[in-house]
Amino acid sequence: MSLDSPWWRPDRHADRRPFLAARARIKRAIRRWFEEEGFIEVDTACLQVSPGNETHLHAFKTDLIGTDLARTPLYLHTSPEFAMKKLLAAGEERIFTFAPVFRNRERGSLHHPAFTMLEWYRVGAPYESLMRDCAALLALAAEAASAAQLRHGDRSADPFAPPERLTVAEAFRRLAGIDPLTTLEGPAPDRDALARAATAAGIKTAPDDTWGDIFSRILVERIEPGIGNGRATLLTEYPACLAALARPSSADPRVAERFELYACGVELANAFGELTDAAEQRRRFEAEMAEKQRLWGERYPIDEDFLAALAQMPAASGAALGFDRLAMLATGASHIEQVIWTPVVEAGI
Repeated sequence: MSLDSPWWRPDRHADRRPFLAARARIKRAIRRWFEEEGFIEVDTACLQVSPGNETHLHAFKTDLIGTDLARTPLYLHTSPEFAMKKLLAAGEERIFTFAPVFRNRERGSLHHPAFTMLEWYRVGAPYESLMRDCAALLALAAEAASAAQLRHGDRSADPFAPPERLTVAEAFRRLAGIDPLTTLEGPAPDRDALARAATAAGIKTAPDDTWGDIFSRILVERIEPGIGNGRATLLTEYPACLAALARPSSADPRVAERFELYACGVELANAFGELTDAAEQRRRFEAEMAEKQRLWGERYPIDEDFLAALAQMPAASGAALGFDRLAMLATGASHIEQVIWTPVVEAGI
């Protein structure tokens, strides 16, 4: 399929239509599964006071114009997370959504500026319960698409096999010969120690790289290519300093209750045991926005209403899954635009 012609050309649409039809079947199957699990589907507003407060997420900004012509800045959300947690504070216990979300500075075979996020929450459930959910969703997607394997490029994974469970520390030791947790034993991450370990492993670093930058480079270059092959991988126990919305592990304060789901080397989902300490959440948001200001010269407001709701939110676990990516892997599509009904068209195309 050529990406050079408009997506609405009949010949191009005919090439994409089998992928899109499978996408629709996958969505129906997932919706039915959640309803059978006792969830209620919710819709969240795309316009928010804050789009999210993570350093490397970039939002679309707009203005709300009142009847008095006064302008209030708002953002298209990068995730429905803040709104859904407010619903948990309101009393909902099992909710899910297929949310249209928006992220700037992201475009490629696996990235699109407007995409669909499947997000769900379980009140009172351990975050390990989300691992079982993820395994079920992989199988559902494959069944709906009549696929025996998930595929991306020359990689494949069995969607019916139990996912491998691997901690970040285990993955780094196995695939890069680095133990990142040894650089997290002081009051602050030891950036220089991780840089030396990366250099020894043949991974380039830059003088202005932070600890998180180096960690991400190792993850992308050495870890992601080696996981989710043959079967899915649940990469667990992320460093706490890279889990801004997750609660710390009770077993090891250096790590958090966070995991990511990978298949065919592609990140599909991100899940947390949710942080409910509003003061700690504010501290983390402020640190993230200070770093965003340093790197990008901008910061996003903190949603005070969200922090007020968080103080009343019950213990819960939640996950966000890139629905378009799941559809890609289940259908064998090579580009995310093959599974998006109406892709965003750039100026001049």
